Formats: sequence, C-alpha cells, structure tokens
Amino acid sequence: MTLETGPSEDVLPRDRVPHDSFDVEPPYLPDHEAVAAVEQYDDRFLDRELSWLHFNQRVLELAEDLELPLLERVRFLAIFTSNLDEFFMVRVAGLKRRIAAGLAVRAASGLMPREVLERIWRTARELSERQVCLFRDEIDPALRAQGIEIVRWGELDEREQKHCKKHFKERVFPVLTPLAVDPAHPFPYISGLSLNLAVVLRDPGTRKEHFARVKVPPIFARLVPLGGQRFVPLEDVMRDRLKKLFPGMEVLEVHTFRVTRNEDLEVEEDDAENLLAALEKELLRRRFGPPVRLEVEETISPAVLDLLVSELGVAEEEVFRLPGPLDLRALTSIADLGREELKYPAFVPTTHPLLAEVESAAPVDVFKAARRHDVLLHHPYDSFATSVQRFLEQAAADPHVLAIKQTLYRTSGDSPIIDALVDAAEAGKQVLVIVEIKARFDEEANIRWARKLEQAGCHVVYGLVGLKTHCKLSMVVREEDSSGGGIRRYTHIGTGNYNPKTSRTYEDLGLITTDDTIGEDVAHLFNNLSGWSRNASYEELLVAPDSARSGLVERIHREIAHHRNGRPARIRLKANSVVDEAVIDALYLASQEGVPVQMLIRGICSLRPGVPGLSETIEVRSVLGRFLEHSRVFWFDNGGEPEAWIGSADMMHRNLDRRVEVLVRLPGEATRRAVDELLTLAFDDDTDAWVLGPDGAWTRTRGPVHLQDTLIERQRRRRVAG
Repeated sequence: MTLETGPSEDVLPRDRVPHDSFDVEPPYLPDHEAVAAVEQYDDRFLDRELSWLHFNQRVLELAEDLELPLLERVRFLAIFTSNLDEFFMVRVAGLKRRIAAGLAVRAASGLMPREVLERIWRTARELSERQVCLFRDEIDPALRAQGIEIVRWGELDEREQKHCKKHFKERVFPVLTPLAVDPAHPFPYISGLSLNLAVVLRDPGTRKEHFARVKVPPIFARLVPLGGQRFVPLEDVMRDRLKKLFPGMEVLEVHTFRVTRNEDLEVEEDDAENLLAALEKELLRRRFGPPVRLEVEETISPAVLDLLVSELGVAEEEVFRLPGPLDLRALTSIADLGREELKYPAFVPTTHPLLAEVESAAPVDVFKAARRHDVLLHHPYDSFATSVQRFLEQAAADPHVLAIKQTLYRTSGDSPIIDALVDAAEAGKQVLVIVEIKARFDEEANIRWARKLEQAGCHVVYGLVGLKTHCKLSMVVREEDSSGGGIRRYTHIGTGNYNPKTSRTYEDLGLITTDDTIGEDVAHLFNNLSGWSRNASYEELLVAPDSARSGLVERIHREIAHHRNGRPARIRLKANSVVDEAVIDALYLASQEGVPVQMLIRGICSLRPGVPGLSETIEVRSVLGRFLEHSRVFWFDNGGEPEAWIGSADMMHRNLDRRVEVLVRLPGEATRRAVDELLTLAFDDDTDAWVLGPDGAWTRTRGPVHLQDTLIERQRRRRVAG
C-alpha cells in the first residue's frame, strides 16, 4: 500500500546547503467575498504532513489487528517502514530545503515549517517506537509459535554458525569494503537507506582506538536462511566475522545505523535540451542528498553516536534510537513465505461479465463488447489481464486498427503493455506513447522502457514542460467494416496505472467506451500532449491544470443551488488525498447550506469534519486493507439527475496545478449505478472504517462489514453463477 512520503531550521549540515530548485506550495489566496462564511474559521485546515502521519498510524494499526492473518500483519509492519522512509525522503526533506532557502512560509494549517517539523519528529518517533515494540513483543513471539524464527547470533547452534561462516566467506566477504576514518581517510559517504555497521577498533600494539564503517551489502538477502524457516540478520553474521575484515585488530564496539537522505528529484526542464539525459544526470545526484534522519540501535555508545551526528551533520532531533533490528522492510521476505494458512485467503480476479467468454474458449472480442456496452472495470476484482491488457493486445494484432495512443506513468519492467505497444509499432500501426519519466522513484525503470519503445518505432513524447503527465488514457483508432461504418475511437480512461502487477493489489476503476464525445475529447487531449494544440475545453472531461479544480468547485456550488431549491443534493467523493483549500472551502460552504457530504479518503485529509457551523454535514471515512484503495470518484446528486466522474486526480495542489490529470463523466445508467453501489456500501454504518473527528484524530468503527471482503465475496458469487 504504497501507497498513490527531523531537522531543525537552525541546524543544516555544513557544506550541504541545497542549491537545486523545488516546488513550493502556493499560498492560498481565496476569493474573500465568495468564502466569507468560512473564513472566520481560521483553523479549518488540518496540517497535511501530520495527516499523513495519521495515515501511516492506520497502517500500523492493521499490523496490530489480531483479527488479521499473521503474515499479513508482518507485511503491514514492512509497509509502515517503507511509507515512513519515503515520507522523510520527500516531505521532511522538502521542509528542510524550504527553510534553508528562506521560503519558510506559514502553511494553510497555520503552522510554520519549524512547528510542523517538531510535531513530525515527536509523532514519527512515537510511531517508530510503537512499531518496533509491536514486533518485539507480539509479532516475533507469534512467528516463533508458528515455527518462523528470526534469531540473533547467540541463538544459533553449531551447525547454523558453521553454515553462516561459510556463507560469509564465500559470498559476503568478497564484496565488503571496510572504510577507515582517520586523518588520511575522511568520513565515508553513507548512501540513503543503507544499513551500516559502525565499528570501534583498537590496535593492540599502540592501544590506539580507530573507527571504521562497514556497509551491509544490499545485494544479499537481509535475513539469511538457516533452514526450517529460521533466519538470522545478515548484520549479525557480519558482526561475528569482523575479525576477518580487520585482522590483527581488537573489535571493541559494533553498532548498526541507517541514514535517510533527501532523495526527491529536481529537473530544470526549461534548461534541458533532452529531458531523458537531464533526468539520468539527476538520478546520480539523488544518492548525495542531505541527511534527514539517523536511525541507530538504542545500545549505541555516546561516543559513536556523537561521531555519527557530527560527521553526518544531523540535528539531535533527527536521531531515532530504537531497539534492533533496524529497517523492518526486511520483513517482506517473511510475509512472502509459502505459509498460505497465515495469509489472506487466495484471491483470483475474474473477467468482467461483459467481457467474459460465452460458448467458446476463444477470448471475447473487446472491440465488439465495447460497441455493445460501456464497460466499467473495478480492479482488482475485475481482471486487468482479460480487460485492459487484452484490449491493447487485440489492438496490436488487429489489422483494422490504425493507431494506438497511450499514456504511461508507471508500469512493470516486463510489462505486456509495453510488449503490445512494441508489437503494434512493428506491425506498422501509428503508436504514440506519452511517457512520464519523472514518476517518483520509478524514473530509472521508465527511462529503460521509454528507450525500448523508441527503438521499436513508437513515437515517444515526454509530456508538457513543467507538468507531470499523470492521466491514465488509452485510445485505439480502428477502421470498422462496412456494417460499422468509418473510423471509430475506442477509449480507456482509468484511475490507476497500466501496470499488470499493481493491478492485482491496487483498487482502481476504468472505463472502456466508444462514446463519440469522450473519444473526441481524448483525441484533442492527446494532440495537446504531443503537439502545439492548446485546446482547454472539453465536453465530457475535466482536465488539470485547466478545468479540474474549477469544474469540481462549480459542481459543488450547483449542489448548493439544488439544495436551496428543494431538489436532491448530495456530494460523495473517494480519493487518496484531499488537501486543496479551494475545494475544501467549497465543501464547507455546501455543508453550511445543509448539503450532505461523504468523503472516503485513504491518506491525507486536510478538511476538518463535524465542526459546528462549518462542517456538520460532512463525514470523512478511511478504508484500509489487503488492497490499496486507489480510485478517485466524484458523485453529485445534481437535482435528481446524478453525475459520476472517475479519473486520476486527487484533490492536491500537485494534481490540480502541476500535473495533467483527467476526470471523465461516466456515460449511461449502468456505469453510474455500479459507482453508486460502491459508495453506498463504503458509507454504510455497518462497514468497518476509520472515521475522522474534528480534532484530526481517526477512530476505527470496527463494523461487522468489511468493504473489500464483501466485494471479493460478490465477485466469487459472480464466478460461481457464471
């Protein structure tokens, strides 16, 4: 659930003051006359960073949930670590950089960056301690009770120690590079998120003490298998064998530590003749970002800690002293063990009923099915492989297909989507691919497959300067036979990436349609992205940065007008995050008028619900589970003629101002009904969820109905019936 990421403003590493550019959230400048009724509530926005920490707390609460299978709890522990790592690398690093650059402006929540950082340090430290205590006191004993043991060196028997020594000698020792620190050897660079051993040595001849650093090589499994589902941390093996690295020296102290660095990317596109080359250069720079957190084992000696703090240039508040082992991302390998009885029941997506095979073993013709009905896909319950993937594979092989136009933000390295596009280009079809190579932490992979597409003859475009292309669009242009007449556009618009792997764990919606107006809108948008066209007006799309925010705010105000005139009025939305102040203020105005507002938010929510006189009719819920809730849905009762929109945009500044995002109005009663049923179930009083209070705290309802389990059961019944 990777989810759709502490320094002091007075203490920055000497010689590491950042000089690269970075985004600064623009100050919120509302139309005072339009929002006068809500401006009297000057604390109406919750802080986005602290709200994110509350989200990761909910992930940790899943790891604490005794009702979940044991290995799923283990997985959520690992996810918690990965989430927190990214938060420090991006969000905390961003706060530090703004302070250093003199751009420390007050946030919409009313907090200054220094205040936010202090609260982040305190909350993140509490959550980190809570995590390691959970592992030590509950998860580790529960694993041992199931015959899964993560043991320390002292627990190994003679056979196991012999096995580890052999493993060290043959595989680990040849790649280790111990780095000494003395006047001739400056303190080594510590790469971000690497696990390291800080070693204090003594020369028996001179009795002089020395310091050295040894990196735990990430190319090897962190947990060394001993047989019989017993494992020992690699750093424990290395600790015992240090005398082989430092022969003739006495090993006095060994401590593990881990550094988190600013690893966000900044590329000056206007100055880059080739964005691809610029990005590759910046990826090299990423390794040398300034540190934003130092994790050490709680047993570390004061002298070694002082040395690390001094040499790394971190502030005291950025030091996290924790019980070992550090870096619980390693628990992913435990969660992946073949112990199916300790995991969620197996789940296999099924083909959407409108795309399912009938009276034949041959796959359904997706184009024929799309001509008959609009198809609203709900992944992972509906199979990605037999819908979106098949759509593109059939397009590549179909001699009647003239062109394929596709956006790609993230996809898997061995993606059949890439293969289909390559096949189409090699078959002589016109293939345009809008690639977003700046998708955070996927940049290197995106560069590789962008080049693969170019070599196959695809027209590869890297989007618009200054904007990330985040929309999820695919369009197939097909010459129909005489009965179909002319050329027809087949369009897929989704909320998730064209990634077969994540489609099995991310909850997303997607629409396959032959609607002429939607097809024409999408064609215009592709022209905007690949050429000089700058059409900003669409019939059935809301497109950021031009019309997504204004279009949604306009529809919120329309619900206010319907409510005033006694017509049906209600707003329901589902998103990963809601931060944008203009949208939030519009929702507050709707609530003040009495319009019911229901929000299902997986991650950050800066809106404060349930405040008397401001947001009494607003309910905010969050659902977390085995699938990452990723779809974005916007529902308006619209006076009895409901509208439902789906798309790629969250209600955040980056989505609405700095990305190309698309929302599409769902055509037809059947697609709207499916979304209505999903939202009705999500907001049912019996559905288990976390509920946000006016103080910013989330409380779990523990209702008897689980949203994802219910949808899985519906899908299973559908499969049996089929």
